[in-house]
Amino acid sequence: MSRESKNKGNKRGDKSTSHFFAMKAHLNTLLFLPVNSCLTPFNFPLFLLSLCLILPLFQPTTLSGEPGRSNPTAPMLPTTYAGQELNEEWLWSEKLDGIRGEWTGTAMLTKQGNPIDVPRYFTKNFPPFPLSGEIWGGRQTFEHTSSIVATAGEDKGWSSLRFGIFDAPDAELPIKQRLARAANWFVTHPSRYAFIIEQKPLQGREHLQQLLQEIEQAGGEGIVLVRKGAKYQNGRSVDILKVKNFNDTEAVVVGYVPGKGKHKGRMGSLIVELYHKRSIQFKIGTGFDDKQRENPPPIGAIITFKYTGFYKSGKPKFPSFLRVRSLTGE
Repeated sequence: MSRESKNKGNKRGDKSTSHFFAMKAHLNTLLFLPVNSCLTPFNFPLFLLSLCLILPLFQPTTLSGEPGRSNPTAPMLPTTYAGQELNEEWLWSEKLDGIRGEWTGTAMLTKQGNPIDVPRYFTKNFPPFPLSGEIWGGRQTFEHTSSIVATAGEDKGWSSLRFGIFDAPDAELPIKQRLARAANWFVTHPSRYAFIIEQKPLQGREHLQQLLQEIEQAGGEGIVLVRKGAKYQNGRSVDILKVKNFNDTEAVVVGYVPGKGKHKGRMGSLIVELYHKRSIQFKIGTGFDDKQRENPPPIGAIITFKYTGFYKSGKPKFPSFLRVRSLTGE
């Protein structure tokens, strides 16, 4: 190697070395350590304290502008009605069996904060403020609605759906006034794809049972109760109650049991895990029609099932399949 090449190599080495020491000095400055120091038992506590101070600077910022949050308007969710006394401070509406949608003012998200690919014409006249609602195609059309919403990038059937609005999360007002804000917007910006779900006065527990019977006989899913004076809050709320004649929840498909007898050659049971407690695994063998046994939900799909309670083991009693909630596992 020539002397000139050696000199060039040395210069590159010197340059790399200088970069290394510059970076080390910069890091030590950030960590409040002397430039030539190394970690010792004496400065290690200072090192940990420094890390705690600088790490928040590197947290990702999301749509909300807040570190770590994936959903700018975390939705208010109902708790299950447990038979308690009810009075006239409650409002009721039919529980629409569709896909929960969170309109942010610019985009539609799932309640988990994942984007929903909605045609532009569908949300053309939607407001610049958030709305909570249900993407809905009518009673007993959940599978039809779900298949349309799940087809990203294609407009296959969106014109048959509408967005039923049951809240306007940005407004720090009682429910009636929050919905009035949304209703006033659509007076001057009409949309054939949006409607406000009317909140009606409840007269008590007997009235609730009468309404529930009428709605279920008509093919509806159930009822949602909202306390009149309730302010909007994130997460599960005792100010919103969902009312059904059965319990239901979600599970994730992890396997299959082959059918026997009349179901030979088809799916006999699904092997599933509770969506919110994946350590609980069990089988669901009822509630399926012939078509669903021939073509069962794929591994990873989220399904909704009904049940009558839980055993001490945490497994549900008498689980029965209701529907596929999501094919994507989200």
